[in-house]
Amino acid sequence: MTTEALIEVHDDAAALATAVAGELLARLADAQSADRVPHVVLTGGTIADAVHAELARLGAASDVDWTRVALWWGDERFVAAGSEDRNAGQARAAFIDALGVPAEHVHEVPSTDDVATAEEAAERYADALAEHGADGFEVLMLGVGPDGHVASLFPGFPQLDEQERSVVAVHDSPKPPPDRVTLTFPTLARARSTWFLVSGEGKAEAVARALSPAATPAETPASVPRGREETTWFLDRPAASHL
Repeated sequence: MTTEALIEVHDDAAALATAVAGELLARLADAQSADRVPHVVLTGGTIADAVHAELARLGAASDVDWTRVALWWGDERFVAAGSEDRNAGQARAAFIDALGVPAEHVHEVPSTDDVATAEEAAERYADALAEHGADGFEVLMLGVGPDGHVASLFPGFPQLDEQERSVVAVHDSPKPPPDRVTLTFPTLARARSTWFLVSGEGKAEAVARALSPAATPAETPASVPRGREETTWFLDRPAASHL
C-alpha cells in the first residue's frame, strides 16, 4: 500500500549521491537476506552518474552479493550500442562491470545494432520483462527533467495514456536523441520503492509542480509514479528550493 511521498533534502549533489548509494546498498542486502533477488531500475543523467560512482566506491565492501542482483533501465536512447548517449553504457563503465554483475542479469534495451526500429526494441524489452521481471522491482530510480518528464514520458506525449503495453517507443523527443524506448506508467507502478533523484535549481520548479496536489499527468508526468510501499524524493538544496 502506497503512502505519502517522503522528501529527503541533502546539502549538495555529492551528499545526495552518497546517501542514495548507501540506501540502495542497504535495500539490496535486505532483499537478499529475505531470499529475494532484487531487481533495480536504473536511470541516466548527471546525478545518476554520481550515484553510480558511489556504488563503485562502496559496493565491493558492502553486504550485497552482486551475482544476485538484476538491473533494468526505465528508458533508453535508441542509438548504437557503443554510443555515449546510451544510459546502459554509462552505468556499465561506472559500476556494473567493476562489481561483477553477471551479463545475464543486466537487461539492456536493444540498440540499433540489434533491431531496426524503436518499436522492435520496445517489443523485445517487453518480452524480457515478461520473462525475467514479471514480479516487479525492488527499487525504481527516476530522474526528472526541467519540463517534469520521467523516463522518456514527456508532457503532452501520447505515451502518457498507454495502459496496455509495458514498454513503448518514443519519437521526436524534445531532447536529443529523438528516438527512445521507455517503460510505461503501469510498468513504473510495479516497484516496491520508487526514488526520484533530482539535483540542481534548474529542476526546482518541476519538483514543486510534481509534488503539488494540483499536478496533472499531461503537464507533469513526474507526478504519477508511486512505489507500492514507498515513494521518496532525494533532492539537493537547489532542487528543493521551490518547495
